Amino acid sequence: MTRKDTFRIVTRSSDGSLLIRDYPTSDPLLKSHCQVGTDDCSTDLALRGMPVFRGLIGPMPEGKNVVRYESPDVFEAMTKEWGAAKPRKRTRRSKKQIEEDRAAEAAAAEAELAAVN
Repeated sequence: MTRKDTFRIVTRSSDGSLLIRDYPTSDPLLKSHCQVGTDDCSTDLALRGMPVFRGLIGPMPEGKNVVRYESPDVFEAMTKEWGAAKPRKRTRRSKKQIEEDRAAEAAAAEAELAAVN
């Protein structure tokens, strides 16, 4: 289990762009935000025991050693973008393509067998 040693805060600036600040410890966050508890149910075991702050969504993992906290408006926007992303469409072979592939494999096997004999 890797140790999370960077605390990332993602908020939105007045012009709408994302503001990302990284901190080496949670101490600056404890000075600017009120801790309301500790995470005790994350599936990422490295996040268990991390502080939970009033006014921020998190902690959430980002990479191997980054703990991410987001403001509620950033969290909502990112979640909507993630939910709206279209999954890649899977292409499937038609029955005709499968039969053609099997016939080609059989012909190749017969040719190989004939070459051996």
